[in-house]
Amino acid sequence: MRVANLSGRAVLLADDGGGAIDIAEAGGGRFPADPQALYEVWDELRDWAPGAPSAAAVPYDQARLRAPAPAPRQIFAIGVNYRDHAEESGIDVGDRPDRPPVFTKFVTCLTGQDARVALPKDGLTDWETELVVVIGRRAAGVAAEDAWDHVAGVTVGQDLSERLTQLAPPQPQQYSLGKSYPGFGPMGPWLVTPDEFGDPDDLEIGCDLNGERMQHARTKDMIFSVPQLLEVLSAVAPLLPGDAIFTGTPAGIGGTRTPPRFLAPGDRLESFVEGVGTLRTSFVEA
Repeated sequence: MRVANLSGRAVLLADDGGGAIDIAEAGGGRFPADPQALYEVWDELRDWAPGAPSAAAVPYDQARLRAPAPAPRQIFAIGVNYRDHAEESGIDVGDRPDRPPVFTKFVTCLTGQDARVALPKDGLTDWETELVVVIGRRAAGVAAEDAWDHVAGVTVGQDLSERLTQLAPPQPQQYSLGKSYPGFGPMGPWLVTPDEFGDPDDLEIGCDLNGERMQHARTKDMIFSVPQLLEVLSAVAPLLPGDAIFTGTPAGIGGTRTPPRFLAPGDRLESFVEGVGTLRTSFVEA
């Protein structure tokens, strides 16, 4: 099942790619039109979706797609969750780290497909392609083996990062600010449910910048898998329906290159996750 946010309304995307079904209209008012509110009734949606009227599907423009979870109550983001990224960053994560670094991105940074993001003046903005998990069922103290039962689906994310703000002295403690400028949380193009994948813990992930491959890995290379992340996070804070988790980025960011390569006006970033799709973002001058 693929669910999207089309100009602020929740839609079900037809399996044949033939169009989008407005969930509130096709469901006769049973479901909310608001994409964020839909996660509160996710189990009911899963039961209804197989019988959704295909005749209700209409063509749509991908440029109208917004973040599939546009207003989460909580956004969790994971740092150095791939060993190759830790190595390129000069970070020793050890053989068996106890828990991942966790920070947040503020909800006002979220955007969707084909966003035009203004780069902060005098900044050094970097890219990080990530698998994003959206919660579909409240999770508190969840064991890793049960974690996927609490996931609504996954999507593609870009954890855009203004490094000067993020790493401002005296200590690098401004992760959330440096990663939360307007538009710094592209997410999309749609949400795909876990049952659509042969193995949701092993997906190809990567990105191209102006057509040049910058990142390429598989999510099985995460230090903490999605189930492990849900176990660690839900042991501290209950995960609520519609919450989003940016699960970390593999090697290939701009700041660790020689010389460093940061985003510039006119750049186009295309991030992809196997079985989900490609998220496109363009950058403009502030």
